[in-house]
Amino acid sequence: MTKATTETAGVAMWRERFRQDFDTAAKIFRAHILAIGDEDVAWIHRIDEAELTAAISRLKALPSELPLYGVPFAIKDNIDAAGWPTTVACPDYRYIAKEDATVVARLRAAGAILVGKTNLDQFATGLVGTRSPYGEVPNAFNPDYISGGSSSGSAVAVARAQVAFALGTDTAGSGRVPAGLNNIVGLKPTRGALSTRGVVPACASLDCVSIFAMNLDDAEAVLKVAMAADESDPWSRTAPDRIPQTLPQRLAIPSNPMWYGDDQQEAAWEAALDAAKAAGFELLEIDFAPFFELAALLYEGPWVTERWVAIGEFISEKPQAVHPVVRGIIEQGKHFSAADQFRAEYRREALLKTIHKVFETIDALLVPTCPTFPSRKAVAAEPVVRNSELGRYTNFVNLADLCALALPAGFRTDGLPFGITLIAPAWQHHALLAWGSRWQRQHPWTQGVSGVPAPLSRFDETTHSGHVLAVVGAHLRGQPLNHQLVSRAAVFLETTRSAPDYRLYALANTTPAKPGLSHCPGSNASAEGIELELWQLDSTALGELLMEVPPPLGLGTVQLKDGRQVKGFICEGYALHDAKDITAHGGWRAYLENK
Repeated sequence: MTKATTETAGVAMWRERFRQDFDTAAKIFRAHILAIGDEDVAWIHRIDEAELTAAISRLKALPSELPLYGVPFAIKDNIDAAGWPTTVACPDYRYIAKEDATVVARLRAAGAILVGKTNLDQFATGLVGTRSPYGEVPNAFNPDYISGGSSSGSAVAVARAQVAFALGTDTAGSGRVPAGLNNIVGLKPTRGALSTRGVVPACASLDCVSIFAMNLDDAEAVLKVAMAADESDPWSRTAPDRIPQTLPQRLAIPSNPMWYGDDQQEAAWEAALDAAKAAGFELLEIDFAPFFELAALLYEGPWVTERWVAIGEFISEKPQAVHPVVRGIIEQGKHFSAADQFRAEYRREALLKTIHKVFETIDALLVPTCPTFPSRKAVAAEPVVRNSELGRYTNFVNLADLCALALPAGFRTDGLPFGITLIAPAWQHHALLAWGSRWQRQHPWTQGVSGVPAPLSRFDETTHSGHVLAVVGAHLRGQPLNHQLVSRAAVFLETTRSAPDYRLYALANTTPAKPGLSHCPGSNASAEGIELELWQLDSTALGELLMEVPPPLGLGTVQLKDGRQVKGFICEGYALHDAKDITAHGGWRAYLENK
């Protein structure tokens, strides 16, 4: 990979190059795409020279202001592109698509140029990237190791900077595992956020279209274009008008992670945890048993029947056309009854109640993307076992209606990349990307195999429009009025402290109990300042919130210990005469714990 190729890899670079000098950019683009070798097993079908000429001509007729103008992308070969073959990595299944999948149509309309379709674990069944008659896709860093699946080709094409971004699909982790094994970003949106019309189903009720990119801004740019309701897709969903979300701060991590003998993955995880702590995130060990039990339902329960529904008839007619491991997995779906499905649904609902309670006390899950990094030889020896291990922290996500962001997290001592994944409730894409931005500042990464640092993300929670509000009492996370913030899509920013010249009082006769913050200029009431939280919310939400704030509390300016000034709740002086001075506790939470 040359330095010039790497510099032109991203969305912004391709877009600006075409905008500034179209003809020169077209020459570079043509040479870049045609340089991909025919022997490259990451690809199943690529644009030919005549099609490339036509695509560039169409681009020239489009407005250059389009968000993905001139950006090359690839799609996993279970996603339709008009006039191109769809194989799902099974030559005998091959057909010519009559129209673009909805997501492909949206991306093309935004100026992106589709340059090819990528290899995958056949019928999107696998997390290893080795189950394809078109060849095993090797890892971008070391060909002796797996690339991850099933979206293997899409991830490797991005890691090598052959395209700026690529689409995969994710049912059990296929949009995250290959990202973690190839040092790129993998965004698995909320189920139904991106249309699956024109996608060959694996498990139709769980399938998601996913996004691979080398940096957060590129992932966000693609998400903005691709995400939309689709009336022609029965699985499509519309995002709520207001999406309750907080910037993840309290992160649940597995209490007893399993590494299957992979000491290097374990060491890399411990280093990532140290970095997360240094960034100020609160890590809470929890028992992941409910998540793992839910995950087991995906392949050990009746959901595998959905795979049989999708292609069972084809397998019955042409069993030898299907990879033997894939066939063995999907044929299990014949043996489940309707009663089995209902029993599994009942168990899932019970587990979801437990999982929802977990998210009442934490903001997100932080997990290793993969607990192990197997070689291709190890997968060949035990294909089902190694595949199952890779899905330990991925299989439950769609069953629980969560979204996830896989991020690079450095390298092991053997030079292989390590990745982490943040998992949050549905529609929390903004929060995931904002967390990723903060993570990147603490733990910068290089893009794919290039060795070039990823540009710092412009997607930062503090750059978005809105007001920063300081809260000190009943609106803190976990307190009885916090719902007034969360329900208005307020975003948690950080825990910090006031300047020293503030006092905190426990107000009399308030329900729920509330404190009052009072500014005492010139004093040194609390040397460490009063603990408070900063939240961000829009003008409408702030106005609505103030209507619910009773006297003697009101909105004023609060100076922070670091010198910043923000808006915050302060208390009128008349209410302090019969209030209890609790300044010595340093904050409302500490007072409640010790009173």
